[in-house]
Amino acid sequence: MGVVIIDGSTVRSFVDDEVQFHKSADEAFASLDLNNDGVLSRSELRRAFESLRLIETHFGVDVATPPEELTKLYDSIFEKFDCDHSGTVDQKEFRDELKNILLAIADGLGSSPIQMALEDDDQSFLKKAADLEASKLAG
Repeated sequence: MGVVIIDGSTVRSFVDDEVQFHKSADEAFASLDLNNDGVLSRSELRRAFESLRLIETHFGVDVATPPEELTKLYDSIFEKFDCDHSGTVDQKEFRDELKNILLAIADGLGSSPIQMALEDDDQSFLKKAADLEASKLAG
């Protein structure tokens, strides 16, 4: 387990580095595209968000959310990603919305550093942002 310290500039630098950001976003997209058809279906994107368990927990404590409420929430997330309303999310839509999410996180963090404990095999975007910043400082 490792500890990293990041702030908004760490996240913003990662998003601004198009090569690294696109590589990371495209890897995430490929891992979510279970049937390899080049687009994410509603169920593929929902499965990804369910695996994060962001909605079913509150500060690590399980909370009971009615299934219909979860469906409405996941549908609204899908609609946010599906910019052209085609019923699927293509790679560009995924990248664009992921960029918006990460920039919102950067804005929320501002210049206030936070400390994150991460597993060694963690492949989250925030870990990748911290790794990118560390590689620039080391170089």
